[in-house]
Amino acid sequence: MKLYYAPQACSLASHIILRELQLPFELVRVDVHTKRTADGQDFYSINPKGYVVALQLDNGELLTEGPAVLQYLADLKPEAGLAAANGTWQRVRLQETLNFITTEVHGILNWLFNPDFGDKAREIFRQKLAKRLAFVDKQLERQDYLQGAQFGVADAYLFTVLRWTALFDIDLAAWPALVKFQARVEQRPAVRAALEIELA
Repeated sequence: MKLYYAPQACSLASHIILRELQLPFELVRVDVHTKRTADGQDFYSINPKGYVVALQLDNGELLTEGPAVLQYLADLKPEAGLAAANGTWQRVRLQETLNFITTEVHGILNWLFNPDFGDKAREIFRQKLAKRLAFVDKQLERQDYLQGAQFGVADAYLFTVLRWTALFDIDLAAWPALVKFQARVEQRPAVRAALEIELA
């Protein structure tokens, strides 16, 4: 498999899960500005959407969109327990959580990257984000991870997008359970290995 990634982008979550599962894979870095891969390919010729994450399978198929990639990877090694089995109520709950992260946390933070947004628009999005983070913080006051006691794909995704808050001077100290969650996840060997490569 090939994981097309950009440092510190949402593809970090898939990178973490590949390492958690100890699956063989190749990393291909993408410049999100030029849309070129590290070896000079036009990334649009690989993924017409033009953004990461993109996972190219050994059979040539390309899978995009973080929640889909994360679930696909987890299902390759179900015994690892990073996602509940398909068809179970717990899997539906996981999909609910992934959709919440992608629309209500990732989606809001994504808008803050837009340089054309004025201060008023940014403040509106920051207030919306604060409400969403308060919701997740309350959930993590009761349990270590989003689905309970065990780390899973949703945790890798939340950890990844919460790292972006520092870029916008959003202090997670207002949500203590999120601070503890970030520290807990960052100590995982797979997470540290992925960050070491992406921050190099």
